[in-house]
Amino acid sequence: MSPVLDAPSYLSLDARSRQTSLDPHTAAFVQDPYRAYAFLHAHAPTFFWQEYGFWCFAGHDDVNRLLRDRRFGREKPEGAAEDGYAGPRDHLVDFDAFSSHSMLELEPPAHTRLRTLVNRAFVSRQVERLRPMIESLSHALVDSIEVDGEADLLPTFATPVPITVIAEMLGVPASMNDQLLHWSHDMVAMHMFGRTREVEVRANTAAREFADFLTGYVEERRKTPGDDLLSVLIAARDGGDRLSDAELTASAIQLLNAGHEATVHQIGNAIRAILHQGGDPRRFFAGPGAAAATVEECIRHDAPLHMFRRYTYQTVEIEPGVTVRPGEQIGLLLGAANRDPRAYSEPDRFDPGRIDQKNVSFGAGIHFCIGAPLARLEMEVALSVLFDRLPGLRLAQEPAYRATYHFHGLEKLDCRW
Repeated sequence: MSPVLDAPSYLSLDARSRQTSLDPHTAAFVQDPYRAYAFLHAHAPTFFWQEYGFWCFAGHDDVNRLLRDRRFGREKPEGAAEDGYAGPRDHLVDFDAFSSHSMLELEPPAHTRLRTLVNRAFVSRQVERLRPMIESLSHALVDSIEVDGEADLLPTFATPVPITVIAEMLGVPASMNDQLLHWSHDMVAMHMFGRTREVEVRANTAAREFADFLTGYVEERRKTPGDDLLSVLIAARDGGDRLSDAELTASAIQLLNAGHEATVHQIGNAIRAILHQGGDPRRFFAGPGAAAATVEECIRHDAPLHMFRRYTYQTVEIEPGVTVRPGEQIGLLLGAANRDPRAYSEPDRFDPGRIDQKNVSFGAGIHFCIGAPLARLEMEVALSVLFDRLPGLRLAQEPAYRATYHFHGLEKLDCRW
């Protein structure tokens, strides 16, 4: 064994084997994963993460390449453990039924067919039509808190923007927002490290209740279609093909979950990052293209999702000393890739004007996030309105991150103005 001595106290690395021990629940790592990432970039950008039991990749070029490599994918091969869990799954029947029809968990040809049908209802021109609604909503949210002079901006601003927008897009009543959030949180918890049986049971219950609600709501929409996304999904066809009821329900659940879960964290992380720069925050949104550039830097600088997993479909020597076999998983560290010093100049510096602007926060390849145009628009409009209306906004206290790796978002965002 040849341990690297300058590692953070909570991380151990054997330099020769690249075996790394790092509990992702460790408080110091939760609050600042970028210190560990910087160490790994310097000593082992490819490493075997013992707690997860698979090889992980922190380098930007490696992550970008492997996301596009069709020898790896999201669909679980026969006999492979599900996210490292190989035990009985009788208590996860409803969650697994959802996953089996979710395009996020499928590969071609099933993925291609589903994405083609869903994408027709989710193209950029459809999203751009939402700009006035997002702007009006953002103003209304600021109106509701402005006189108070202080607020936790996570529940009062960062959360209602994306959940209201995606529910509006799908035609789901705004009165369902709190219930949708509850179901979504319970289902997303399935992807957290070290989940418990209790978490799994809650996720299964949420999947069943969510599907039951949407099944009934889809029937209503079939009888009285509108111009909402759900009506478009019901009518979506590719030649003589269309979404089955199970595919339609799974697609709607996926869009509702993905349409707000990550964006809530990204808006919160962005507000924190911008306020850390000091001065008048409006400067980041002034001038042509400034808002878009600022949003892109926020997405790179402090992403809300730090790991994508992929299954291996054939024996692959990814690099010397790193061979993976069918059924094994690999971890692609998006948050680390976005801070790779080989890909960025001064990667830890917040700089919307950087000439090396790029990121892998939305993934890459065939699973590139279908909602990326919507997330970017929501952030651009909502943040512009927030800082224009409250230019004196400041942190009331340093916000803490939730211990929910691989999601990376704040517990609270207490601010004053």
